[in-house]
Amino acid sequence: MVNIDTVYQRVLALANKEQRGYITPQEFNLFANQAQMDIFEQYFYDLNQFLRVPGNNTEHADMVNILEEKIGLFEASATNIVYDGGAVIPSNVYRLSTVRYNNDGKHILINRVSEKELRMISLGPLTRPSKNNPVYVLKGSDIFFSPITPAAFDITYIKKPITANWSYIVVGEKALVNPNPSVGYMDFELHPSEETKLVIKILGLAGITLKDSSLYQVASTEDNKSIQQEKQ
Repeated sequence: MVNIDTVYQRVLALANKEQRGYITPQEFNLFANQAQMDIFEQYFYDLNQFLRVPGNNTEHADMVNILEEKIGLFEASATNIVYDGGAVIPSNVYRLSTVRYNNDGKHILINRVSEKELRMISLGPLTRPSKNNPVYVLKGSDIFFSPITPAAFDITYIKKPITANWSYIVVGEKALVNPNPSVGYMDFELHPSEETKLVIKILGLAGITLKDSSLYQVASTEDNKSIQQEKQ
């Protein structure tokens, strides 16, 4: 995880330099979570790109390994999800990895298809889904199976990052961190190596709000530099 108070203090220090303006805690939390999701979603685009090119033999410098390590922090599972003709998957699911059900003691992997694909494969006797080769269709948060009707099923998935929150108390005219989970304090769930990238992205968003083109430009330059370093 990345300590949200550390990021907050770095952002304020850089934004307030040369009297560029003040970012309220409410604004920071909005920017923080947008930045976190931007970084998180970029993992999957980057992974797709790096899987197309040869890697290297250095474990700690291979970008595919690095990205898989970062994504691995969000791997989760859910078991015994009740199915009654339609089922709602957990609300924190970002991407489903596997779907299985228990067929008389044997765990059967269920393949995902689109509605169009289901219509096509259902036409042929050799491709038609069966009890031992079932499929599912995902519509939003609802999952539908064919041709089975399992009582329950299990999933593994990539979950969405938790909502980061810099909670605070006001002392005099200053807002001070209140690191108590009971009031909503929550660190970023991203890999610790993403701290600087979070600061850069939040500064960029703050620059737009403060109408400070120089602050936005600095953040954009640093962000682009970081991207280029990763892809070299």
